[in-house]
Amino acid sequence: GVETGVVDASPHKLVALLFDGFAEAIVLAKAALAAGDTEAKGREIGRAARIVEEGLKAGLDLQAGGALASDLAALYAYVGLRLTQANLKNDSGMLDECQRLMQPLRDAWRSIAPQANGPRA
Repeated sequence: GVETGVVDASPHKLVALLFDGFAEAIVLAKAALAAGDTEAKGREIGRAARIVEEGLKAGLDLQAGGALASDLAALYAYVGLRLTQANLKNDSGMLDECQRLMQPLRDAWRSIAPQANGPRA
């Protein structure tokens, strides 16, 4: 289902899926941390970091995006650093911070869906 959704998704929807995947990975990492499941915690934090680095940050066009793209790149770099620190220190507070930093972007991205998808037939 996810594979089919990705193949048929608009560019806007693909970014929305990245934000959703990040949020899910943070929730699962926090649950694994609370349960003492080090392997699952590391796996989920790694997934969240890959989403930020290889998906969101890699998708930025720093030339065309100007200051906004530059600011997002800096934010994504910071979130990536904090995810690594959270993993090393087993710190759920750092995971909460990452979630708080990314949630407004996720919400804003969702709010522009009608404009991004254009008029409906």
